[in-house]
Amino acid sequence: MSQKINALKIDKKDNVAVALENLTVGDILYVEGNEEIAVLRNIPYGHKIALTPIPKDDMVIKYGEVMGIATEDIAQGDHVHVSNVRGLTDGDKRVQKEEVSYENV
Repeated sequence: MSQKINALKIDKKDNVAVALENLTVGDILYVEGNEEIAVLRNIPYGHKIALTPIPKDDMVIKYGEVMGIATEDIAQGDHVHVSNVRGLTDGDKRVQKEEVSYENV
């Protein structure tokens, strides 16, 4: 049986998806090309949800680009927001250009 897709993964390198509707704890996240993921927190429409575990200080990737750094461990299915992600500093951007390889993402 086919399930309705309720989140959008924009780029194949992304480790987050965007909620296409309000999601509640216990809902199952359906993203095209991904297995089903249990939603761990209420996630408003348009907000990000982790598709994979994202360790503290690791990159949050959306649109195929690093859009922030995790400030704490983020579990698969958890809300990804300003409470657990910080913006990139100039230092992060320099390191990103030198070290980021998406071959294994």
